[in-house]
Amino acid sequence: MATTTPSRGRRRAPSRMTRAAGKAAALQKPRVILALLLLLALTSVMLLDGYLRSEVGGDERVRSNASSSKVPDSVIDGGPILSFRNGEARSRSVPEKTIALTFDDGPNPTWTPQILKILEENDVPGTFFLVGSMVSRYPSIVNDLVDDGNEVGIHTFTHVDLSYQGDARIQREMAQTQLALAGAAGITTTLFRAPYSSETDAIDNYSWPVYKKLGAEGYTSVFVDTDSDDWKRPGVSKIIKWATPSKNKGASVLFHDAGGERSQTVEALGTYIKKMKAKGYTFTTISGAIQQADAEEQEANGGQAAGQEAGQAPGGQAPGGQQGQGSQGGQAGQGGSSLQAAHRTATGTTLYEGKALVAAVAVAEWTVPGLATGLAVVGVAVMGRFGMMLILARRHYRIRNRRRFSWGPPVTGPVSVVVPAYNEKECIANTLKSLAQSTHPIEIIVVDDGSTDGTKEIAEALGMPNVRVIRQENAGKPAALNNGVRNASHDIVVMMDGDTVFEADTVRQLVQPFADPDVGAVAGNAKVGNRNTIIGAWQHIEYVMGFNLDRRMYDLLRCMPTIPGAIGAFRREAVLAVGGMSEDTLAEDTDITIAMHREGWRVVYQEHAKAWTEAPASLKQLWSQRYRWSYGTMQALWKHRKSLTDKGPSGRFGRVGMPLVVIFQIVTPVFAPLIDVFTVYSMIFIDFKASLLAWLAVLCVQLVCAAYAFRLDKEKYRYLLMMPLQQLAYRQMMYLVLIHSCITALTGGRLRWQKLKRTGEVGTPAGVS
Repeated sequence: MATTTPSRGRRRAPSRMTRAAGKAAALQKPRVILALLLLLALTSVMLLDGYLRSEVGGDERVRSNASSSKVPDSVIDGGPILSFRNGEARSRSVPEKTIALTFDDGPNPTWTPQILKILEENDVPGTFFLVGSMVSRYPSIVNDLVDDGNEVGIHTFTHVDLSYQGDARIQREMAQTQLALAGAAGITTTLFRAPYSSETDAIDNYSWPVYKKLGAEGYTSVFVDTDSDDWKRPGVSKIIKWATPSKNKGASVLFHDAGGERSQTVEALGTYIKKMKAKGYTFTTISGAIQQADAEEQEANGGQAAGQEAGQAPGGQAPGGQQGQGSQGGQAGQGGSSLQAAHRTATGTTLYEGKALVAAVAVAEWTVPGLATGLAVVGVAVMGRFGMMLILARRHYRIRNRRRFSWGPPVTGPVSVVVPAYNEKECIANTLKSLAQSTHPIEIIVVDDGSTDGTKEIAEALGMPNVRVIRQENAGKPAALNNGVRNASHDIVVMMDGDTVFEADTVRQLVQPFADPDVGAVAGNAKVGNRNTIIGAWQHIEYVMGFNLDRRMYDLLRCMPTIPGAIGAFRREAVLAVGGMSEDTLAEDTDITIAMHREGWRVVYQEHAKAWTEAPASLKQLWSQRYRWSYGTMQALWKHRKSLTDKGPSGRFGRVGMPLVVIFQIVTPVFAPLIDVFTVYSMIFIDFKASLLAWLAVLCVQLVCAAYAFRLDKEKYRYLLMMPLQQLAYRQMMYLVLIHSCITALTGGRLRWQKLKRTGEVGTPAGVS
């Protein structure tokens, strides 16, 4: 029985499916690019977060005990404020009975606000030397700090010892901190304090060139002459004692508002300020101290100018690239306060780049912790799934392989086997020959879906008496299956792909569950026939572990989501009752399986009914197939979303199966790349050994599950040697495919039916090893 093939000389207008296919193909490249861009964005966010936390590009080296033979004595013995004019170093000291409170390593969201509150309560300003990465993470604190009248300086972006760094790294540390300040508070600054610096006598031959270079760029380097050593946490009384200048001297006093637990600093600060005020001390910023020192020197010189504040000429160019607004008379660059004379108003590209930096850091600050939480959830879900599969698969195997287990009276009546075929000239002969060996009575219906390669002629030329070939215009696999079901002569219909071969006993095993009148459909055990290549071996592992182990679990839970297209059997009446194979989705097998659940039928897995199928032989074909599967599954789940509210037996899939499929086949795989991304990140930037051991531990768990699945299916273990490589390459590709499918679904795209290139290498089952 066949339709007439249209005349070759007659050109037909493109069909609706052809036009839709063209549109879908045109949309695929942008979606692939979007998927790759999302992966790139994730990687960039993680690298930015790692850089902020000194995990990426961090350098913990600290130089000590180096020679200072090249450092001028006037600098080593001079005051704590060092500036340069025309290449000449100039040191200043804080005037007598004056204290410039300085705070290093902030801002910190816990301690800095408490210190600001104490300063405000005592009407005292401070100078905060800020770490750029912390500024970008806590911009609001910096903005409040500046608004309160305090002064800020640079403490590098990642708190590295600049004496170990090259010119490019030094420039980057300074420029990035200026951008962070611009984004946080709309300013830049001319003040600088090097990490790990202390008094001027600690300047050595390696750090001296750094100070000269920065001085030439307009920076004023600030040291200390009185150190509270609060970072040692010696107790409040000692912090106060060590921070007190001797003999009424003025001092640049060092405290810390970050870098560790600072409760003692907070507790000591208020008491210290009151004590020093009682002794007649006044408090100022570094710029205030410079101006007082210059004023005293000017007075001593009979009114002649002594130099400018913060090492910056009036109206000169500031290090941050902004126009200086300070002046000798004390006009500051921010708010007009002489206590903030080192500040410059950020404008132009500096301002906008700074805001962009702060915004990017804010995204990273929210994204990375969210990803870490997602990673933990995914890890728990993956381990939970493995545990559930092992327990339920073992129970399924023990139940179905008991000596007394039976579905009921043997099913011996003839059944119809429907074989949809589109350009299957390489495979159709092997498929039909394998069916000819069936030990169960069958009729074979080959539905040729408009093949142009002679598939129909090959099937007819075999001359098999129980084979009917039905010819139809190309309409897709669902239409071909529906045509076969309508023409089937028997109550049970077996469906298979045109590239699949059955064992002699496959059909008999497949139909036995229909002895139970509640069973409406049966899923068989699909095997990869072309498994002797790397790609084939990877898919073989996936079929045995991922598909068949899953089906055992879903069978026991009575929520089987998919009957494989390669091997499945249905009650004809059940198929017709749900409207046949739908063209609404690209996963017609998943679609009809869920539909049958909703009609109250039971769907089971028959492990002993084996079919050998030809898996994609190239990465391109594999991508196409899995892309269609993933997208089709999403379509089917969305189509049947109302199953979540179905009641009674028909709602079991919605209550149990739908959540499991969504969690284990969509959500978990979509976020599973986080495990790999974080693992690679940790190996490179954090702890290679610990990360490698964690990855190997997960691999061992997967190997145990895979080995057990192979044992249940009586497969050879040698293919498991490919599993480590599968985890490194194949699994990543499957993740990208799923992400690609999710993007397609979210953007409302549609895919066409995709025909894979066949080789016909899967022959009769007897020849498969």
